[in-house]
Amino acid sequence: MTEGERGAARPAGLPAEQRMMRGAAAPDFLAPVHEWRRLFSEAWGTFLLVVVAAGAGVVGARSGGAVTLAMQVTAPGLMVMAVIYFMGAVGGAHLNPAVTLAFAVRRNFPWGRVPGYIAAQIAGGVAAAGFLRAMFGTPGFLGATVPGPAVSDVSALIMEVLLTTGLVSTILGTASGARNIGSNGALAVGGYIVLAGLWAAPISGASMNPVRSFAPDLLRGDLSTTWIYVVGPLVGAMIAVGFEWILKRRPDRRRVARGAGGGG
Repeated sequence: MTEGERGAARPAGLPAEQRMMRGAAAPDFLAPVHEWRRLFSEAWGTFLLVVVAAGAGVVGARSGGAVTLAMQVTAPGLMVMAVIYFMGAVGGAHLNPAVTLAFAVRRNFPWGRVPGYIAAQIAGGVAAAGFLRAMFGTPGFLGATVPGPAVSDVSALIMEVLLTTGLVSTILGTASGARNIGSNGALAVGGYIVLAGLWAAPISGASMNPVRSFAPDLLRGDLSTTWIYVVGPLVGAMIAVGFEWILKRRPDRRRVARGAGGGG
């Protein structure tokens, strides 16, 4: 075997994580020594998302409506866009357990890293809700997402499934491997979040993110509707993975090694 042939054969013998990411990610996304940076980026990014998403509702209630509903649903989309631009290359800017699980089921992200990512997201979200409560108290239900007036729990659940299916489809179709990076990801994902909120926030709150809903509910002491915003996004994310398989087939080892499995 020539040196070139030996080099071409090496990727199949690499550890699973490196086979998944080789050629698609910067070295920092592979090196175990940098996992703490990736976890910090998830916690910090989720903090920023929740402090804006929930905080818009809090400030809107505190200011007597100075922050309108359109402003409230636009703010988290813009924040996600910013986080993808400045930190997506570090940890992937998942910011959402449903997204992390979708990447793992799609075989773009190692299952061994999933618990750490979800723990970091929960920590960031709860810290954001704690910050808002310390600053403002609990006006506007601390920015919680709840079914709208005369909207049943089942209707809100179905809406969250639908919205999250669209969100995760957008992410899987624009991400590079398991990372939201670059203009395609930032504009598409941020724009989708705004779009979903503009028409569906009065129905379910357009959460699409278990942590975004769980954190305010935990800090305000009311978990009665939290299940909607855990079950809905997780089911929607799995449907989106199924749709991605239909559209682009299951990623084989060669496609995943090139980072082509989840789009981007």
